Amino acid sequence: MSDNRVVQGRMVTPESLAELIEDGDVMDAEAIEEADRECPDCGGDVLSVGYMPSVTEFVTGWKCQDCEWAETDRE
Repeated sequence: MSDNRVVQGRMVTPESLAELIEDGDVMDAEAIEEADRECPDCGGDVLSVGYMPSVTEFVTGWKCQDCEWAETDRE
């Protein structure tokens, strides 16, 4: 199965999804997964991706497939 998914009407790879969440470049990203949650803004489906924005940091991010909502596990 392909790792690409449709987010807000466009096809994204794990790296491009992580860049949407991070609002910038990332070094590496893991496979996109279905998150077991609904978007708090629109009720749409949410995807999750683990990624490295830098050499010393690993972040899990969540992004709605239908709207602009996104968040990370950063404190």
